[in-house]
Amino acid sequence: MNGTDPEERADRDAGPPLGARRTPPGSALEDWNGMGTAWSNATDPRAGHDAVRERAGMFDISPLETVFLRGPDAAAVLDHPTTRDTARITPGQAAHLCVLTGRGTIADAWMIVRGSGDTMAPLGASAEGRDAELRFTGDLHDISVQGPKAPEILDAARGIEFAALAQFHHAPARLIDLRCRISRTGDSGGRGYEIFADRAHVAEIQGRLAAAGAMPCAFTALDKLRIEAALLSYGHDMTDEHTRWDVGLGVTVTRGRAARPVIRNVGLGIDRDDMAAGGETPALDGAAVGSVDSPCHAHRLGGSLALAHLRPDIADGTALRRAGDGIGTTARVIALPEQDPARAAPMPRERAPAQPARAGAARAP
Repeated sequence: MNGTDPEERADRDAGPPLGARRTPPGSALEDWNGMGTAWSNATDPRAGHDAVRERAGMFDISPLETVFLRGPDAAAVLDHPTTRDTARITPGQAAHLCVLTGRGTIADAWMIVRGSGDTMAPLGASAEGRDAELRFTGDLHDISVQGPKAPEILDAARGIEFAALAQFHHAPARLIDLRCRISRTGDSGGRGYEIFADRAHVAEIQGRLAAAGAMPCAFTALDKLRIEAALLSYGHDMTDEHTRWDVGLGVTVTRGRAARPVIRNVGLGIDRDDMAAGGETPALDGAAVGSVDSPCHAHRLGGSLALAHLRPDIADGTALRRAGDGIGTTARVIALPEQDPARAAPMPRERAPAQPARAGAARAP
């Protein structure tokens, strides 16, 4: 069955009314996958950014589409359009994977168990003729609580030991006496959790978490966080023109690891006070060495920061010349993630839901 068929998505597109989810005060709601999304709000994005790094911030990422994949052939359906061996993903685990086009380039980046938009077509095509059920749902919502104080804020959960929940793992829980599933995943690059709950309960959960100290944040803050943490976003740092090796995502390949990465994903500290535009070309001794992809103004670093793809021989600390939009500046290659350059803490990669591979699919930005 094709996951992009309108009838298959009817329950999703009908969606919950916007009032079924709380939104931060002053939110400017914009459509994302048929749901209103708080891209910005009345608070300073820097406040949300600081909250996640110092305390805890809360994001509603429910518009990421959800699909359940069940049946004896569910793992085979996932294996077909991806390069990860899903048989190695045990119940209670999550995993990041790349969905491929027919040319072997990246069609989307998913986290088992979710996917998005028309890139569900490879999954639907893979399910044809197999003993598997592919079903979209708009009933499962996703609230992300990120930051060092997140375990304290979620302390009301029962049926789960936070200290024992490893990175990229998930488990059923009761939060304020409501059934949900909690995973230790997120896009902040630090300690964080995602709460998957029925849409009938999500507003109450959001309200209780906010009262407990989780600051409601908008996506303008989340984008800065994931750039700081060197987490790639589909459509910005990778497209269907890239292979996994082109963007340093060989980690998503279980089979055929012989290929070597052709780039490094790095941070660039750019010599300008405002945010770079993105798309510029960094050069060393007059020769192009890569591309500038996701820029942001990093107030915690006191300047402009960007994710970039560079040749693998370009070392941290190298000074580059950056040119674009008629403006030329210098940039320095820096170690990311900024808050944990040695990667001593387990680093999440993209948004990870809950359910074993045999009972779900994937999700993407």
